[in-house]
Amino acid sequence: MTGAPETSVARRLSTLDRLLPIWIGVAMVAGLLLGRFVPGLNTVLEAIEVDGISLPIALGLLIMMYPVLAKVRYDRLDAVTGDRRLLISSLVLNWVLGPALMFALAWLLLPDLPEYRTGLIIVGLARCIAMVIIWNDLACGDREAAAVLVAINSLFQVVMFAALGWFYLSVLPGWLGLEQTSIDASPWQIAKSVLVFLGIPLLAGYLSRRIGERARGRDWYEDEFLPRVGPWALYGLLFTIVLLFALQGEQITSRPGDVARIALPLLIYFAVMWAGGYLLGRALRLGYARTTTLAFTAAGNNFELAIAVAIGTYGATSGQALAGVVGPLIEVPVLVALVYVSLALRSRFPSDTSPAARVERSASS
Repeated sequence: MTGAPETSVARRLSTLDRLLPIWIGVAMVAGLLLGRFVPGLNTVLEAIEVDGISLPIALGLLIMMYPVLAKVRYDRLDAVTGDRRLLISSLVLNWVLGPALMFALAWLLLPDLPEYRTGLIIVGLARCIAMVIIWNDLACGDREAAAVLVAINSLFQVVMFAALGWFYLSVLPGWLGLEQTSIDASPWQIAKSVLVFLGIPLLAGYLSRRIGERARGRDWYEDEFLPRVGPWALYGLLFTIVLLFALQGEQITSRPGDVARIALPLLIYFAVMWAGGYLLGRALRLGYARTTTLAFTAAGNNFELAIAVAIGTYGATSGQALAGVVGPLIEVPVLVALVYVSLALRSRFPSDTSPAARVERSASS
């Protein structure tokens, strides 16, 4: 019963995919070295921005997300929106458990470092709308479910981010007799992040499928077009990682002790959120593909937004901004490792009859 899924996984993991941890490690080291030893590089990169959005990072994220969103079968999204168990579970994990867990970890593990603590709480409030798309795809999750959950997260982010920031940084600490602070994040700033980092590649992916299928048919689109653009997702990912680490390479390499203190709650957070999503999906019998999607959308965070808010509120050299930058430093290798954990656990779903599983089996046959 498990032979077909394992064969499908093997087919989907190209040489580039199988060596992904190596490429990501090289990209992280390259970025850190560039930021540390190339004078003025971070200044140049920070200067190439429009309305607070870094154009090089935006370019990398758009290149990364477009191929994955071009693979989504948009005519099957109704099968996801009708799955109330999936949607409600995702909302609870992302907007109740996630921020509360990060708040607790930040106060428990960084009680003496208020700047880093605040930065981590902001990271916990910024739910993932970008990189989770590629982690989900590499782990053979449900692409349609990922598109829907990311879109829902985006809408909640615009509405809830500032309100939750006020609650977790000011109201709740006040109730508990802890130090209070504030956050400066306008709805437009958050909506702008959503429109750029999700709206553009989502629209491009949708139009690509509609136009490609109308002009040449679905077989041509999926058998010829998608394999050509698919590798660019990983190229964009590696390019983005180099840029992110180059921007803060000097800070990260010059403050290793602080980075280690920030890293510990992040490691616990990513592990607990992913495991919680995975166990909940198993308990609800969502099937492998949607369980994987639930786990990764719960674990990932929107580091672009977290960093932008931290810099805009506290300054580019603040501890809050450093905590935001350490977020992807830890998230990237941890979630890459969890991709392989997820694939290894796939054999525990021998009777995966979810819509995503049936689509994948029919596509690979």
